[in-house]
Amino acid sequence: MTRTIRSYGVIAWMAVALCCATVSTAQQKAQAVSLNNRAYDMSRETVLEGTVVRYTPSASSKPLGAHVSLQTSSGIVDVHLGNAKLLSAHHLSLVAGDALRITGENVGYGTTTQFLARVVQKGTQSLTVRSNRGFPLSPGNKPGTHAQVGAL
Repeated sequence: MTRTIRSYGVIAWMAVALCCATVSTAQQKAQAVSLNNRAYDMSRETVLEGTVVRYTPSASSKPLGAHVSLQTSSGIVDVHLGNAKLLSAHHLSLVAGDALRITGENVGYGTTTQFLARVVQKGTQSLTVRSNRGFPLSPGNKPGTHAQVGAL
């Protein structure tokens, strides 16, 4: 009788250990997938074209920084532009009605996604506001990582 109880105890312990290992592996895979979706990847970039509905240089919404609400053919998209001082340092002003072309990517942020701009184009002016790895640029970045301004 005691031997039977021990056998069942060992089997139950092994079943619990196996279940815990399976759950742990599944959680690690789920975290890896979500972390990959949260990293900026230039190969997933898309282009948004639309009209400025509202520009907010220092939005209190997260992520912190400049935001533009862009009216596109599929609706209004909130675009994170990064550091507003970079835009003003390069004389890129945004007002309602301006036509923009924004290259960037939708990246997971919290429980939602956020469109992160890398290049903002207004008319013939183009400004790189984010590095190739997705980090917002600022007017004081080190040489080699500064914003690129150009005419199209």
